[in-house]
Amino acid sequence: MGRNKEPVSLILAKGKSHHITHKIEESRRKSELPVIAENIRPPDFLNDSEKAKFNEIADILQQLDIMSDLDCDVLGRYIKSQSDWEKYSRFVENAQKFLEQAFNEDNIENIEFYTHILSKYEGLRAKAFSQCQTCASSLGLTITSRCKIVMPQKTESPKENKFNEFIS
Repeated sequence: MGRNKEPVSLILAKGKSHHITHKIEESRRKSELPVIAENIRPPDFLNDSEKAKFNEIADILQQLDIMSDLDCDVLGRYIKSQSDWEKYSRFVENAQKFLEQAFNEDNIENIEFYTHILSKYEGLRAKAFSQCQTCASSLGLTITSRCKIVMPQKTESPKENKFNEFIS
């Protein structure tokens, strides 16, 4: 099975356009979904640092002509889940440090407590990672998933059935 097609703007940005003729480039551009990027703003549920990250990623995606107004919410959820993953990763690191300290002190109660805490935070971190991956691929936020969305071409006229003369 072949790979999914990448948008022409991405191919040109990568500098790997030597195999695409101008005619193919033009026909591929016509088949891609139009990108409407008039009102791209970070969602309200993001904090200030997350909004800055949103603007940074949105700018990059706009330069590639693949960010539209419809992607704002998904990009916001992607950034929020990435932020949660980072937070839970810090919690896991801290719980591992406390667990190691409890092992060194042979403190059974603390070992059980921090083992329980560690498993909870690892579960939360795994869920945040899964949400991050889902958001990245949903609605074409990732390049590969965006390439699956292609506008159907209108045919000039319907094909004539060669058996019509025998049906009547």
